[in-house]
Amino acid sequence: MKIIIGSKNPAKITAVQNSFSQMDCEFISLDIPSGVNDQPFSDEETIRGAINRAKGALAHGKGEIGIGLEGGVQETSHGLLLCNWGALAANGMEPIIAGGARFLLPEEVAARLRAGEELGPVMDEYAKMKNVRKHEGAVGIFTNGLVNRVEMFTHVANLLFGQFSYYSKMNE
Repeated sequence: MKIIIGSKNPAKITAVQNSFSQMDCEFISLDIPSGVNDQPFSDEETIRGAINRAKGALAHGKGEIGIGLEGGVQETSHGLLLCNWGALAANGMEPIIAGGARFLLPEEVAARLRAGEELGPVMDEYAKMKNVRKHEGAVGIFTNGLVNRVEMFTHVANLLFGQFSYYSKMNE
């Protein structure tokens, strides 16, 4: 089976490989645009970005499955939460979606995002590191390394794989 990942981000690629490791798969990663803002600012926008990446990956990669993973933020009455969503696209079925961990961002980070900045560069500066988004992610920084971006997206990819397996079985 050929699985097309709609991103070149190493954390997202590893997450999908982790989740689908029990299957005999070929993994191909493509740089698929999300079709949403660089910093998605709601669950809806983040979901839309994941679906766009999954559908684009399926169409451009000519595989059996397209996977899109997208990180964003969601404003709440408690403050700005980090969110992450994934989508799985396969021919003949509606995209499957799943969401993952959420946590409150510190106000000094949230304020910069509300002012129009993107989380990746803000985190590089905040953590005094480079390419946080490709490694531990904001989740790794703010959980003191207990949860990293690969683990966060692996959880979402596991939810996608589990749903796909269930629906595939039901349609046999």
